[in-house]
Amino acid sequence: MPLQLAEIQLDPPVLLAPLAGITDLPFRRLVGSFGAGLVVSEMVASQEVVQARPLARARAELGFGEAATSVQLAGRDPWWMAEAARYVEGQGARVIDINMGCPAKKVTNGYSGSALMKDLDHALRLIEAVVGAVQVPVTLKTRLGWDDALLNAPELARRAEAAGVRMVTIHGRTRCQFYKGQADWAAIRAVKQAVTVPLIANGDIMDAETAAEALRQSGADGVMIGRGAQGRPWLLAQVAAALYGRPAPQVPQGDALADLVIGHYEAMLEFYGADLGLRIARKHLGWYLEVAGLETARGPIITGDVPAQVSRALRETFRQQEREAA
Repeated sequence: MPLQLAEIQLDPPVLLAPLAGITDLPFRRLVGSFGAGLVVSEMVASQEVVQARPLARARAELGFGEAATSVQLAGRDPWWMAEAARYVEGQGARVIDINMGCPAKKVTNGYSGSALMKDLDHALRLIEAVVGAVQVPVTLKTRLGWDDALLNAPELARRAEAAGVRMVTIHGRTRCQFYKGQADWAAIRAVKQAVTVPLIANGDIMDAETAAEALRQSGADGVMIGRGAQGRPWLLAQVAAALYGRPAPQVPQGDALADLVIGHYEAMLEFYGADLGLRIARKHLGWYLEVAGLETARGPIITGDVPAQVSRALRETFRQQEREAA
């Protein structure tokens, strides 16, 4: 069933996770074109958004006002978090997500991200500051805990709901696990039982089968997909079709796949400019080739620095694959 987030309906309850350096505006728009209940921006640092530092400004092309888009903020200071929330709301953000799950050392060393799970009182001050600053729905993304000795996600979620958070997403690992091992979907159930707001399961959801199992084990109201969508922007729509009876997407092949990949490539070049866009596009092109089973074609496509030549190589590669499969 669709999830209701204030006046926003998340339909289907299959969401795109925020991934630093990946879920930029071109990628979110592409995923959204196939269908997603919500797409979440890359994490942006609250103080940098307010002070408009160059990196934050580049990332702050956040799709303000676009349907089914959430802006994710990170920080450690309640004042900056509140100011950033006011800013992005004023720019048209329809949902604000608070990051308390990022495990990266450069984030946790600054007492942001999942480091906040070590001090729930301070975490709540940040949540209260954001909720009190804006009228749009505020959500929270976090992990099971800091480590196996501090599995306090149920308490954090309960207190966050009491402070006004409208939805909680749990990645089924602790911070100290980073992305190692297997996400523990069953452990998410304790968080679901602690709250009445929608609960979203995240971590290692790679297809419809794993999405269904994550829902079964966690009791969650929906799923959030991150790395599984790399090179497969249609994946969320496939999961929604299998789990919720939504129309199945037409997975592109041959020229249609070339059109999609080249369109994404050109969108990145336009968004970032040629020099930075070429570097950022390489990882996405690599994922498309990997998903298509065309890793041997990586050379001229990944290393190419003339966009027209890269586009021609992409089209010929996907055409050749389709001819060989015929």
